[in-house]
Amino acid sequence: MKRQYRELSDETKAKISQSMKGKSKSFTHKETISNGLKDYWKTIPNKPTSNNKVG
Repeated sequence: MKRQYRELSDETKAKISQSMKGKSKSFTHKETISNGLKDYWKTIPNKPTSNNKVG
């Protein structure tokens, strides 16, 4: 399932954080992941709010 919006629930964030605890990565691996995620997030729109209605 592909993500539709940038926002995540606090519960989801906590689950992701807990699953990542204790895992180590090299500096170059961290840098590559960071650059990939930056590119990915540029393609995901913000969730529309009631203040941003078009029409």
